[in-house]
Amino acid sequence: MSWRKDKSDEADPPRGYHHGNLREALIRAALELIATKGTAGFTFAEAARFAGVSPAAPYRHFRDRDELMASVALRGFEQFEAALARAWDGGRPDAFTALDRLGKAYLEFARAKPAFYSAMFEAGVTAGANPPLRDAGERAFAVLRGAADAICAAMPAVARPPALMVALHIWAMAHGVASLFGRADGAQRALPMSPWELPGGASAGLFARARGQCGAAVSMRPSRSKIAALNHMRDLTTAPTMK
Repeated sequence: MSWRKDKSDEADPPRGYHHGNLREALIRAALELIATKGTAGFTFAEAARFAGVSPAAPYRHFRDRDELMASVALRGFEQFEAALARAWDGGRPDAFTALDRLGKAYLEFARAKPAFYSAMFEAGVTAGANPPLRDAGERAFAVLRGAADAICAAMPAVARPPALMVALHIWAMAHGVASLFGRADGAQRALPMSPWELPGGASAGLFARARGQCGAAVSMRPSRSKIAALNHMRDLTTAPTMK
C-alpha cells in the first residue's frame, strides 16, 4: 500500500552511492520504494538496484530485506519519539494543552513522513528479535504513557482510569485517525472537518472528566482479566506490527 501522493508506478533510481555510504543509500532506496510501492511491494534485490549496486552488495550491511526494513523502522521510531517529546514539552503549560499538541504531532509525523510511518507499523518486522528497534518503540510509547500519567493525575480519584488504559486509548485513536484520515495517498477517507481537530476533541473530553464535568463519576477500573489483557496489549505496542 502506497503512502505517496505521486501515482507513478515506478520511481526513478538515484545516482550511484558514494564510497562508504552504501548503508545510507540502501535506507534511502527503501524509503523511496516504500513510498511508491508499499512495504511489501519490493524485493531486497530491487532495493539494491534502486541504490545503484549489485544484488550482492547489500549483504555487506544487512542480513536480508527484513533487517533493512527494521533499520528504516528504527530510524522512524527515533524521529517519532523526538517529535512527540517536543510536542509534549514536559506537559507545559498544562497537561491538556500539551496533550492536544501531542495528538497533532502524531498526525503530522504520519503526514510528513509516511514512508517511515509505514515501515514502523505496516512492515511486519518483529521487534522482539531486534532489541534496538524494540527499545526505540518503547521510548516512543513512553512519551504517550507520561502524558497519560499526567492526565490521570488530574482526574478525580473515584473515576481515575489506569494510566496504561488511557495511554493505549490515546495511541489507538491517534493511529486510527492517522491511518484513516491523515494519509498522503488516495486511501484517505473524507471528513467533514480537519483530521487535526480530532485530537483536540479527545483532549476536551479528558479535560471535562478531569474537572468533574462528565456527570456522575463512574469508576473505570477494570477487572483482573482486563488488567491482564491490557498488560498484554502494552507488550504489543512495542512491536511495529501493531496496527
